[in-house]
Amino acid sequence: MTTTSSADLDQLRSSVKGEVHAPSDAGYDEARTIWNAQIDRRPAAVVMATSTEDVVAAVGFARAAGLEISVRGGGHNTGGYAVGDDGLMINLALLNSVEVDVENKRAKVGGGALLSDLDGATQAHGLATPGGMISHTGVAGLTLGGGMGWLTRLHGLTIDNLTGAEIVLADGRVVWASENEHADLFWALRGGGGNFGVVTTFEYALHPVGPMVSVGLFFWEAERATEALTMLRDQVPTLPQDSNVIIGLLNAPPAPFVPAEHHFKPGVLLVLVGFGPPEDHAAQCGQISGVLTPLFEFATPMPYVALQQLQDEATAHGQFNYEKGTQLPELSDAVIEVFVNHLGRRGIPTSQVLFYRLDHAYSAVEENATAYGATRTPRYATMLVAMTPDLAAWESEREWVRNLWTDLQPYSLGIGDYINNMVEFDAERVLASYGPEKYARLAGIKAVYDPQNVFRRNVNIPPAG
Repeated sequence: MTTTSSADLDQLRSSVKGEVHAPSDAGYDEARTIWNAQIDRRPAAVVMATSTEDVVAAVGFARAAGLEISVRGGGHNTGGYAVGDDGLMINLALLNSVEVDVENKRAKVGGGALLSDLDGATQAHGLATPGGMISHTGVAGLTLGGGMGWLTRLHGLTIDNLTGAEIVLADGRVVWASENEHADLFWALRGGGGNFGVVTTFEYALHPVGPMVSVGLFFWEAERATEALTMLRDQVPTLPQDSNVIIGLLNAPPAPFVPAEHHFKPGVLLVLVGFGPPEDHAAQCGQISGVLTPLFEFATPMPYVALQQLQDEATAHGQFNYEKGTQLPELSDAVIEVFVNHLGRRGIPTSQVLFYRLDHAYSAVEENATAYGATRTPRYATMLVAMTPDLAAWESEREWVRNLWTDLQPYSLGIGDYINNMVEFDAERVLASYGPEKYARLAGIKAVYDPQNVFRRNVNIPPAG
């Protein structure tokens, strides 16, 4: 373990404008804390970067001192790659500016911005870019892994809308990566994770969205879970491109729109969002209800920014989290049976399964256009999530997730997965996530831009050779 003296930290403080927190400092715990309460690591120091220059200085200091670097954007990754023991944490939270070019439909976004920052700034002009579905998610980690959310069927993944990025490299250089500059690096950033440097600015293409969208919520009790999932298997792929869904296996929330007698009931949830004419969405809602009458349903117009916040409370900071994911080509009878069997095995009501439908714009992108590992054929991306406010329940809920994941593997598209869901992994799974050709290309690009694997606290791709 490399030790860091007070003199070393004084040198670091003299080279950056942002605060530097040592373990004995009052702001240290707040600076190192991330979303998942299960992660409790203690870096040797935390740099609260206020500029790209601060990031350059922090990277140089860490390399000279032999400290492992971790980078915190929003700190939302379940695996906790943003923080490590005894290393240097570069916290980008203060780099959260959003500049919107309305005429050219572009947004430049700081590497520490949250989705709430991005959505708030762009929706002021009736614009948006595909992001996640929880507003306190960091833009950086979401983007570098791929990024999927409500707009994915309509406009693709977040990386499909990335037009450029400013990145601090391991040797201290600052470069702009785009289709025209450092095109190999730009390709790698779109799905290759945090392997290539510290991204301090992202630039996105924007699309007209909202500001109001149509939202429908449907819930079927656990006793009809098989019927509900079978119906949704048939109905969801027929929805037009300007509609999107989340399917959930969870407990009904104690929300005002849920009848009190159904609070906390386990079952199947469908959230159907329409970005087109409200009358089209109303017809789609009627179609769903007409095939299988829900236990309860609710429909309303809603601001797009409110849609992005629907899961914020349920996924609040400070819970103990664990997740795995897998991608399924279809909801076959066998897959539905696995899900229904595991629905009743959860120990606590906050653990859940979420499905994203990926098709249309997602599938329109050429397979090798980005480093994103999964193929672009239509599919369901599933997220198997254990969430508990009680550490004592975390281990049993983790086993529930692991057992469900194992039982799904015979029907999945492989052991590799969307890297933003990877909490535990080995070299075999990382290779499987990208496939041999993309992995080899990424390793080659890594050898050019980070030959010593300085940026390794992530779903790591070691440099070739």
